[in-house]
Amino acid sequence: MKLIRTPTLSRAHELVVRYILEKGSYLKTENGEETMETDEICICVDTPFESPIVSPASRFKEAFLKEYADNLIHGSDAVFEYDYHGRLFDWGCGLEFNGEIHLDQIQYIIDKLKANPESRRALALTWCPPVDEKLNDCPCLQLVQCVVRNGKLDMKIVFRSNDMLSAAGSNMYALVCLQKYIADAVGVPVGCYTHISLVPHVYFKRDAADIPPFCKNGAEFIPSPEVCRACGGCAKSKR
Repeated sequence: MKLIRTPTLSRAHELVVRYILEKGSYLKTENGEETMETDEICICVDTPFESPIVSPASRFKEAFLKEYADNLIHGSDAVFEYDYHGRLFDWGCGLEFNGEIHLDQIQYIIDKLKANPESRRALALTWCPPVDEKLNDCPCLQLVQCVVRNGKLDMKIVFRSNDMLSAAGSNMYALVCLQKYIADAVGVPVGCYTHISLVPHVYFKRDAADIPPFCKNGAEFIPSPEVCRACGGCAKSKR
């Protein structure tokens, strides 16, 4: 497992994209999309609210990310096959057990840590086997765990699969906002944020236009030949 440790979210995003573009292996997914992927990656961000939170290389700017985070925490009127707000704040997926199931897992985390700050059981899951095994678009985020250590609330996240170029910046931003939401409710400061991706990847052809801002047209780093050929964004890609 590759470990990336940085003080800021923005630098974490830049380093993980660089690692995959340089070291990734080609894979065509079951949906026919061409990706570069690597083995597992663990990103540790020591001070997730230290500026800059958003990398200037990302096409999604902070205004968009704030809205995305608000939708994760408070929900939205948009209709999807699933959404993370529903899976975290109202898990149930239409299942029934003595009536329809509605579990607010985030409130459970808050209550658990307020009652037992040393607990290792303050976690939430998104996966719903009877539903997700049949979905074309199923949750990438799988697990959220919070612990109080050294007087601060640390959050640990597990993704089964993670688009690190165009999605990870939004995911991390929204999840550290959720971390602060929980920390404020528990009454402790925000601590470290740990983001584990079991299958990190980049859609290097679909999102080729997003690559040059990260590699700075080859001045910051040179992606693998497959990525450069697909991008074609600078003179170095023609070599």
